[in-house]
Amino acid sequence: MSNLIAKEYKTFEEIKHITESGDEIWFARELSAVLEYVQWRNFVKVLDRAMLACKNSGNVIADDFAEVSKIVEAGATSKAIVDVEKEQLRKLKKRSKKLMLDE
Repeated sequence: MSNLIAKEYKTFEEIKHITESGDEIWFARELSAVLEYVQWRNFVKVLDRAMLACKNSGNVIADDFAEVSKIVEAGATSKAIVDVEKEQLRKLKKRSKKLMLDE
């Protein structure tokens, strides 16, 4: 948290979810909004790069990223959307910072 200002930390805390087992998770669609991505497809590229970095560092992608489906209301209908939950925000922030430096 040393690199985050209070406002950023509060924002990440506001979208944090706690699983039944007590793990802290964040949903990618919520993170994309906090990180000010206007279009989901642009954030998917970041997720793909983060997953690749995870794999290249010898970690198991499924340990840190899990694909989940959520039902969202879309006017008069409902539809399933795919989201990704992130169990360790610290890793995402570290990878995001590295990815930004690599660009």
